[in-house]
Amino acid sequence: MNPAPLALALTLLVTVNAQSHDHHDMGWINGYRQGFNFQCPHGEVLVAIRSYYSQEDGSDRLWSFECQPTPESLGEPSGCWWDDINRAGMEWTSKCSRNGLVAGVQSKYFESVLDREWQFYCCFYKRRCPYSCMQTNDIPEHHKEEAELVVPSYGYFIRGAQTTFSGVLRDRQWKYILCRMTSFDCEFENL
Repeated sequence: MNPAPLALALTLLVTVNAQSHDHHDMGWINGYRQGFNFQCPHGEVLVAIRSYYSQEDGSDRLWSFECQPTPESLGEPSGCWWDDINRAGMEWTSKCSRNGLVAGVQSKYFESVLDREWQFYCCFYKRRCPYSCMQTNDIPEHHKEEAELVVPSYGYFIRGAQTTFSGVLRDRQWKYILCRMTSFDCEFENL
């Protein structure tokens, strides 16, 4: 029996076990109780969102976001803007106006309610329209858990979200609105 594959497997096992599973080295864009403003580079949209909850740190979350260029068929963004804002402690539903796609997020923490206000940065592409829209299940599934959304397949985009806040648990759950976009111009707005 050749011992080389066994030694390689043991080395990989030791390496994997030695890797940190600590939430502090995940590339978070904020610290607890800190506001943030995150925007994807021009021509890119959000494709992944991750957060980690800590009750000890103000019942707040650390956040990280990932972007990806849009398909060439969409062309360049025709315009971008900050859409409507929610108030801390309140339920919120926001879908980018003008058939826009989410290309950024900003948030401010409010100590008085141990919650954040939210606002999406939206971009639209010519006169493309959304279709085959769906809403995710609650993310996180249960309050105070780590949360992660990765857009499930290429060609789907985040258009907005619905979020509820638990005043008892001091945490939010999100349902993200995901849509495909037409590859042709259409006449409809605000779908």
